[in-house]
Amino acid sequence: MRMAARRTKRAIAPPRARPLSAPPDMSAPKPPLRAYLLAFTTIYLVWGSTYLAIRIGVETMPPFAMAALRFLIAGTLLMAFLRLQGVGWPTPRQWRDAAVCGMLLIVGGNGLVSWAEQTVPSGLTALLIGASPLFIVLANWSWPGGQRPSGVTFAAMACGLGGVAWLAAPWETKVAGGMDPAGITAILLSCVSWALGAVYGRHMRDPAPPFTAAAAQMLIGSIGLGLIAWAHGDLAAWQVDSISARSWLALIYLTLVGSLVGYTTFVWLIKHTTPALASTYAYVNPVVAVFLGWLLLDEMVTSRTLVASAIILGSVIVISLHNRHVAKN
Repeated sequence: MRMAARRTKRAIAPPRARPLSAPPDMSAPKPPLRAYLLAFTTIYLVWGSTYLAIRIGVETMPPFAMAALRFLIAGTLLMAFLRLQGVGWPTPRQWRDAAVCGMLLIVGGNGLVSWAEQTVPSGLTALLIGASPLFIVLANWSWPGGQRPSGVTFAAMACGLGGVAWLAAPWETKVAGGMDPAGITAILLSCVSWALGAVYGRHMRDPAPPFTAAAAQMLIGSIGLGLIAWAHGDLAAWQVDSISARSWLALIYLTLVGSLVGYTTFVWLIKHTTPALASTYAYVNPVVAVFLGWLLLDEMVTSRTLVASAIILGSVIVISLHNRHVAKN
């Protein structure tokens, strides 16, 4: 009788929720192939096109004010939707973690990019940000208990940073073909900030559910961006009459498509495929951004751009594949 009761309890007990980072549940029915194709196409095109949208938005909008408004609206919509679905508020500890990640990922990672794209073409911005995994390796190594990169990783990192230096061409003037040093510095600092936020997120204890954490990070990040916009003079410079229609459309696209659709699709992919496949957007987004910048904004693509981007992306791929091989062994 006791054994039968135990079996009955096991039969009616609800299944445990699978962590976000766990491998896909092969016993569950797999989504159709068209769902995967739609999801990957969405994440490649949406996140690859956000750099172009930012570039268009900052044409007539102050950068920090635009970014603050974007994440304030997106975070409010997502949190309101979650609350209507009965999802609880984050705990005080989760709000604290969201504040740290929001400042690093949204304020540092996105705010600096929005400011830099006033002078740096969107395609080249995406190529430089494509080197973010190099900084994530360094951030993970510097974290307490972090693993020292291997010789192969160090060599790939050196090649990748060399590609970044060649792409930025700091030895040339802006007129001669180089890029704005302040903009390049801001983009590289955004990579460092994003890497620190990503590594911090991996070491959080008792994290909030992914959508709740994203909404909290966007809300707190928007506050930080708003304070910077006030200190930078963006709020005083905000003139509604001088903002073009295409900048408004870019802001709407970044808010509804870039922040909500893009992130939601990425979370779905993490749940239904491997992290290695889901992270392939990091290799495709720069290509999409360069093509869109050339097609829609007449941004220049030179032979140096193509060779340097190949070096950067090749280095990132080597690091990713090598670290995956080391982890398996």
